[in-house]
Amino acid sequence: MTHVTYRIVEHDGGWAYRLGDTFSETFPSHDAARAAAVAAAREQRVPDQTAMIEYADASGTWITERADGHDRPDVDVQG
Repeated sequence: MTHVTYRIVEHDGGWAYRLGDTFSETFPSHDAARAAAVAAAREQRVPDQTAMIEYADASGTWITERADGHDRPDVDVQG
């Protein structure tokens, strides 16, 4: 099972949650950013339909693959 951690960090004069190198929108307070991260984490745990997805990898190559909607990651929030 994949593990995902949202981290609460200072960002653009406010607070955001970060996953890897990606930041959320900026929130005015730590508590607001944490609440948004907790909501995002909750949504990550919800099963969905299996579907074909497309995305670009780090080199810019487009990948098409089947995403199992029931294979949900283990998610937590730090900060």
